[in-house]
Amino acid sequence: MSGKVCLYEQDFVRWTEAQAAVLRRAAETKSNLPLDWTNLAEEVESLGRSQRRELRSRLATIIEHLLKLQYSPATEPLIGWIETIGRERREIERLLEDSPSLRGELEQALAAEWQRTASSSPKFYSNAASLTPTQPSHARRKATASSSCWAPGFLIGL
Repeated sequence: MSGKVCLYEQDFVRWTEAQAAVLRRAAETKSNLPLDWTNLAEEVESLGRSQRRELRSRLATIIEHLLKLQYSPATEPLIGWIETIGRERREIERLLEDSPSLRGELEQALAAEWQRTASSSPKFYSNAASLTPTQPSHARRKATASSSCWAPGFLIGL
């Protein structure tokens, strides 16, 4: 069990996946413990899915604010958008510290959220939907870069 505790502390998402698998195996062997094995496995697994959802949500917020900085004619909320980008980047780093396995999903999540966010954005930057990051790894670095690298061109290669 000490290996599981260590995994819990090292990578929460991997731990939830491992625990869900163990619970499902216990259910298959008809363990005599009075637990709702199937639903318990689902609930544990959903904890990991919520971490993935949080990652995608934070990426979408970053992308939305980078697009606003690039395409919005507004001038007043610029500082707020920049602060939001920095805050979301810091929260992504915290999330990745808790669940390092999510780093391997970052590029795919970024690509998916780019399309969703850009295509559902207001008209003043609707032409952004046709833009794609020049290189996925470049876009990943810029979406999760330090808060001092907020400029929109960093993400979309302009």
